Amino acid sequence: MSRTQPTGDDVRPGRLTGFAAAGVAFAFAAVSIYWAVGGRALLDTLGGEIERRARAGDDMLLAANAVGAALKVLGGVLALALVQPWGERLPAGPLQAVAWAGAAVLTVYGVLQTVAIVLVALDRVEPAEPLDTKALRWRMFLWEPWFLVWGVLLGAAAWHFRARLRSEARAVAG
Repeated sequence: MSRTQPTGDDVRPGRLTGFAAAGVAFAFAAVSIYWAVGGRALLDTLGGEIERRARAGDDMLLAANAVGAALKVLGGVLALALVQPWGERLPAGPLQAVAWAGAAVLTVYGVLQTVAIVLVALDRVEPAEPLDTKALRWRMFLWEPWFLVWGVLLGAAAWHFRARLRSEARAVAG
């Protein structure tokens, strides 16, 4: 049985969250690709050992960025599979399970990282190495919350996907 795109008011939020999750993933991947090929802009927004290793051209860090970029691209493709007709050719159960797992990991990681950096900014936690004000702000307002936003959007897309599957099941049964 082929799944179909829903009709009516429930279409827009589900599709928008899927496209937004994909956009966040692909934008994040672009940054990782840029750094993986040796780009230097914005490294000062990371601070600490990561910045130093990146500026030194550390091969392990470049490889980690390449792997991270690949995972981020896959995450964007996953989000699109939830809302695009070509995603209907994929098994719904595994697609939904991977989407929920990805959303959970991204959201929990984003929350933990954001809370940790906020606690550093509030002088409640002392980091292993000091971060300058610029890196602290960038990490608090962009880099760490980016995971959280992506996770929430992917979770919303997965939720709409699940709701669409249930609606279709009811329509077939009814």
